[in-house]
Amino acid sequence: MFFLTRDKDFDYDSMVTSRNSKLFDRAQKILVGGVDSPVRAFRAVGGAPLIIDRASGSHLVDADGREYLDYVCSWGALILGHAHAEVVAAIADQAARGTSYGVTSPLEIELGEKIAVAIPTIELIRFVSSGTEAAMSAVRLARGFTGRDLILKFEGGYHGHADSFLVEAGSGLATFGISSSAGVPASFAALTLNAPYNDASAVERIFAQHPGKIAAVIVEPVAANMGVVPPAPGFLESLRRIALRDDALLIFDEVITGFRIAYGGAQSHFHVQPDLTVLGKIIGGGLPVAAYGGRRDIMEKISPLGPVYQAGTLSGNPLAMRAGIATLGEIKVPDFYSTLDGKAARLAQGLRDALRESGMPGQVNSIGSLLTVFFAQDSVHDYASAKLSDAKCFAVFFREMLSRGILLPPSQYEALFVSAAHSADDIDRTIVAARESLRAVRDS
Repeated sequence: MFFLTRDKDFDYDSMVTSRNSKLFDRAQKILVGGVDSPVRAFRAVGGAPLIIDRASGSHLVDADGREYLDYVCSWGALILGHAHAEVVAAIADQAARGTSYGVTSPLEIELGEKIAVAIPTIELIRFVSSGTEAAMSAVRLARGFTGRDLILKFEGGYHGHADSFLVEAGSGLATFGISSSAGVPASFAALTLNAPYNDASAVERIFAQHPGKIAAVIVEPVAANMGVVPPAPGFLESLRRIALRDDALLIFDEVITGFRIAYGGAQSHFHVQPDLTVLGKIIGGGLPVAAYGGRRDIMEKISPLGPVYQAGTLSGNPLAMRAGIATLGEIKVPDFYSTLDGKAARLAQGLRDALRESGMPGQVNSIGSLLTVFFAQDSVHDYASAKLSDAKCFAVFFREMLSRGILLPPSQYEALFVSAAHSADDIDRTIVAARESLRAVRDS
């Protein structure tokens, strides 16, 4: 393995040389900003973005042959790590059988059945190609089912880039300090209500202000796009009670938490049942797939059974179905989650210890195999407190870690993901790198 080393004359920009640099120059001439998703541009952390050539297990290799220990894991999709043998074999076998049919295959049925067994609130399911598409479709369905127009979301929550969601959103918008997006009509934005995450009283007030007009509450049961922020005790239960009382629907966006927090998702972990669930990432094993599902009476409003239209050429793509089936088979084994969560807990504690030893103000929020280092003086429990984090300190920390061969998500407002491929040595090495990096941040 090749790992980066650090010395006093280290220059971050010198890391991106030769082929990596040339490829990024080419990328900027044909791809918007040289990337196909904003956070990949590294604008929030400085330096030129990486161009990745290949990956295996817990490691990535860039176009110059430099190797990195990866805590992005395709933004959480790769719970088994990169190029897992069983997933690769399933994809290769399916590719020889056809990559897209445009009609239903047995694979869609099989994966749908596995998901429904794992998440019993999903009585019917519809596969799509991205989390954005799934969340957008779930909201359209909620409006069609209830006959209402308003949607309540939470500040810093990110549910994809559909127009309804780009108001006080997290993820890339938070990274770039944008509260909304150009191109979203004011009339669309007016249909989206925002409340602080973890504030059930604010939700009560909003429902009181708009009685009988809110179609659904959509929430990440564990916020992971303002950085990781677990729900306060009773918060999710309050959302369930408030929505039920007003005949609104409760939508859990489990694109990140589905099959990550537990095999049955965050809803099984917290014992709160939503009306609709949005899934993505892990159910496709690293291939483009997502889904939305829920109560039968609601889902039957979708075309061809009902008047709510949604369609997609690549929905239920057989390659993605095979990858998802293989992935779910690998993670449904005894002790999978206890082992995975144990690695993440050791990493989280190591990072807390490193922060304390450095004297740097900081918090480490974690749950399951998700965690975030916030450079904040006080606890982070919602978007407002997340935004008090020192993004400049995070940017220096990111670059210091990268110089030691550790790739973190290039934003203060994203989650680190631990995969089954991360070894005990990987965790130990990361903690050592964090100690060194935090001392460098402190002294910079």
